[in-house]
Amino acid sequence: MFRLLTICFVFVFTGSHASAQMIVQGTIFDAGMANYVEGVRVVSTSGVFAITDTLGRYSIPVREEDSLYFVYNNKPTIKFPVKDIADQTAFNISIKTKVATKYKVLKEVVVYSKSYKEDSIENRETYSGFFNYQKPGLYTSSTGEGVAFDLDQIINVFRFNRNKRLKAFQELLLEEEQEKYINARFSKIYVSRITRLKGNQLDSFMVWYRPAYEFCVNSNELDFIQYLLRASDHFRVVEGLPARREDH
Repeated sequence: MFRLLTICFVFVFTGSHASAQMIVQGTIFDAGMANYVEGVRVVSTSGVFAITDTLGRYSIPVREEDSLYFVYNNKPTIKFPVKDIADQTAFNISIKTKVATKYKVLKEVVVYSKSYKEDSIENRETYSGFFNYQKPGLYTSSTGEGVAFDLDQIINVFRFNRNKRLKAFQELLLEEEQEKYINARFSKIYVSRITRLKGNQLDSFMVWYRPAYEFCVNSNELDFIQYLLRASDHFRVVEGLPARREDH
């Protein structure tokens, strides 16, 4: 009986000790807050330590009564009591050193996406040789001495496999360009704004009612909006959804 009570006491004590542990993690920067510092030794007064990785990150188990300090090039920082750390998931500090590293903290970057027209022009310029491909034929040119045939064109007429591949690639490029045009005009943001559909319903609508390229090219803005409204009304009936509410 005494042995059983002793085991229970040890179990309770161990459990309460483990529950007092927590994890502190963060990132170490150099003096300019521009570079991460790798190889910093993160030490707990309870004897546990960790080393920062190539991105200056660390994670270390601690107890509430512990303190942390950081050692780099054998120079320790002051000690930081764990109980005073406000955010234990992001305890980031800067140490007095300057390091050169391939990883740097970037300033705010603004990314501008190209419009469909800009992207299309660039694509046409890149693959101009394929977009402008014409099936070889017998072409003549006038000279002072008579009519001459283009020898290269005569040879290309009989290069059947080459001509077939070039034509197929040209058709693929044109098809890709048309799909991009449809995507630009039939975008999720635009369709959702007109139809008021969202989430899975919008995803289904985008697949079932995707317009043909010819319609996108030949329809004006009013025609396109009317198509979306009629299609969304039909979609709501098929799916058993409430009717679209008119804006007032």
